[in-house]
Amino acid sequence: MIRRETVDSILRGEHTDREVTVYAWVKTARTGKSVAFAALNDGSSTENLQAVFDRATFSDEALSGLLTGACVMIRGKVVSSSGTEQAVEISAVELDVIGPVDDGYPLQKKRHSLEFLRGMPHLRSRTNTFSGVFRVSHHLSMAVHRFFDENGFFNVHTPFITESDCEGAGETFQVTTLPLDAVPTEKGRVLYEKDYFGRKAFMTVSGQLEAEPFALSMGKVYTFGPTFRADPSDTRIHGAEFWMLEPEMAFFDLEDNLNLIESFVKYTARYVMEKCPGEIDFFTRFFEKTLPDRYRALTEESFARVTYTEAVEILASCGRSFERVPAWGDDLATEHERYLAEEHFRRPVFVVNYPASMKPFYMFVNDDGRTVAACDLLAPGVGELVGGSQREHRPPVLEKRALELGLDMDTYRWYMELRRWGTAPHSGFGLGFERLLMYLTGMDNIRDVMPFPRTYGKMY
Repeated sequence: MIRRETVDSILRGEHTDREVTVYAWVKTARTGKSVAFAALNDGSSTENLQAVFDRATFSDEALSGLLTGACVMIRGKVVSSSGTEQAVEISAVELDVIGPVDDGYPLQKKRHSLEFLRGMPHLRSRTNTFSGVFRVSHHLSMAVHRFFDENGFFNVHTPFITESDCEGAGETFQVTTLPLDAVPTEKGRVLYEKDYFGRKAFMTVSGQLEAEPFALSMGKVYTFGPTFRADPSDTRIHGAEFWMLEPEMAFFDLEDNLNLIESFVKYTARYVMEKCPGEIDFFTRFFEKTLPDRYRALTEESFARVTYTEAVEILASCGRSFERVPAWGDDLATEHERYLAEEHFRRPVFVVNYPASMKPFYMFVNDDGRTVAACDLLAPGVGELVGGSQREHRPPVLEKRALELGLDMDTYRWYMELRRWGTAPHSGFGLGFERLLMYLTGMDNIRDVMPFPRTYGKMY
């Protein structure tokens, strides 16, 4: 087997004055009278590696396939570069075009708009922008598992198909094998007993409910996987399919939850800073000039904390004109969240103790009877990053809340049994992985941090 070196290792100076073999894609190519040049990238680095071809060795025919987008094998010696943009380059002695391209290859220009690239998710990872995004995505995923493993958590795989709507919003994708052109009914009722599971089933909106039983037996667990929401919102931060990180911890109250969230977010920022300095520099240059300040705020400053009531008072008295006037009892709009994080506190901020009327049934009811022990972490640039709460562990209170919201008690019977048999105070949170990735890369649209975005009205 031929040994091949990565572009990244060559640019880091590991093979200078040695002959190497590189497999990569041509980013740009040009031919002069005496030499030809090609910029190469294999996805291992944000920077390209230059290969130089002596025209005395390589004929026009040999170089004819050296076109933007082509996959090539190049063998040559790594030498010091006479150019100013790179320290080393390859002096080529052999070229093999493994995957040729034709004139229809769409990524001919150096820069394309993000909107243009969304239309070709199968190709956009070849650009510096998207290869950078998904390298950061990889390291961020590793940071998730490392943090929780180092802190005594166990990873649990919760189901993608469920019969419960965790959030109670009804924004679920239904799963069925019933023939849609002839749905079986009786007296106007759909006969779900003839469906695959014998009852209604949905794609999960959250793994939280299924993770809680494991927290109440194993102490600290987390689930990390795709979730699905049929929310008709078509905004830059909404997706129909996205990944959620959802830890659940026995014996944690709201304060413990806040401390864990802050520790986790800081850990991921430090991890990405260590693993992806080139990518951070790239995104700073081309997308978000304040990205270094964002990392400093994440790693060096404590997160602000404010109650929901205080947040509404800040918004009402700030002198700003919002599209929606903030009022107690209403959910905070994205414009409100971003004002708090970006202008008032100028750093990530926890908003805690929301009105019970606007939150799901499982959140712990505070002593005032009006609010629940919930928390949202708001981050500059993306708004809500984390949502969590102390879970309601008192059976009468939980059942009362479920009935008030009109939930089917038979569907949630097993969940209620957790509170009857060996219950314990516990807490958890959910973090949208793609929103955190947006925050750490400076990308402004969630479609640009998803490999193949699924959003309202579109399946890229």
